[in-house]
Amino acid sequence: MNHKFHSKYFITMKDIVREGDPILHQPTQEVSLPLSEEDRETLICMMNFLKNSQNPELAKKYNLREGVGLSANQIGLNKRMFVAYFQDEKGEQHEHTLINPRIISHSVSMVYLPPSEGCLSVDREIVGFVPRYERIRVKGFDINGEPVELKLKGYASIVFQHEIDHLDGIMFYERINPDNPFYVPENCRSLF
Repeated sequence: MNHKFHSKYFITMKDIVREGDPILHQPTQEVSLPLSEEDRETLICMMNFLKNSQNPELAKKYNLREGVGLSANQIGLNKRMFVAYFQDEKGEQHEHTLINPRIISHSVSMVYLPPSEGCLSVDREIVGFVPRYERIRVKGFDINGEPVELKLKGYASIVFQHEIDHLDGIMFYERINPDNPFYVPENCRSLF
């Protein structure tokens, strides 16, 4: 499938690659730094999509599904980069643009979102718990090519693991226990 995404455009739901597309099941390629102007513009467009999708007026006008994270392969680009824009469970605002992210350490304790996670690339409702590390440390680069190291916990940790999974070619529902979707592993609790 040939994806043509041009960063000069406003991203809408028609730009979002849906499940079943092979690009969502391939590990993405590292992005070369410093960032090209095109990659930089693409990341800004991706972040604008998330902000627009969380604005009720714009979401309704452009028929956008609300998103908290978006990976490059979800708009058809085989590049290891994602954006995230959300409020955590304490109400703190997070805005992150990450290039070549990797998890360098994680907690033993795990959490899950009830009833499940959602995904802009998945149009059907999926139920089942997705166990995630409660705390992670992530290394990567920001939009200016500066190295960043983040310590994340709770909801922020879940969002980042979901997006990094995308970059590794893994869909969230692949982490749900196929025999018992509501199975809770040891050391795992509901976030809410």
